[in-house]
Amino acid sequence: MKRKKIFIFIALCFAITLATLSGCASAPARAFGTQEGLASYYGKEFHGKKTSSGDVFDENLLTAAHRSFPLGSRVIVTNLTNGKQVEVTINDRGPVKPERIIDLSLGAAKEIDLVRSGLARVRIEVLEWGNGEKKAK
Repeated sequence: MKRKKIFIFIALCFAITLATLSGCASAPARAFGTQEGLASYYGKEFHGKKTSSGDVFDENLLTAAHRSFPLGSRVIVTNLTNGKQVEVTINDRGPVKPERIIDLSLGAAKEIDLVRSGLARVRIEVLEWGNGEKKAK
């Protein structure tokens, strides 16, 4: 009888350990960070000018400006109104208006149907943090 109790105790300890460790599994790729808020876009007036990263801004590329994410970060932006998504690289600083969380290039804005309205509520999900380094001059 004593052996049976010891066996049950060991089995119970093993089950609890497994349950605890299963909660420690690695997070999905999109678990680096998220934000929700207003997005806008910018294009023609900055086309051909240097961005904060040192890249020349091309309004047709899938890029964005963010105040604090490291330059080079890759994020998915989801338009919460229609569910459309676009993957962009953070290569600039902004937006200037405090109520906005991200400025998309015209190309990225087109992908999520943001151009007509000019503003949309979005979710930003970090896929990969950038190194924050600027391009050599």
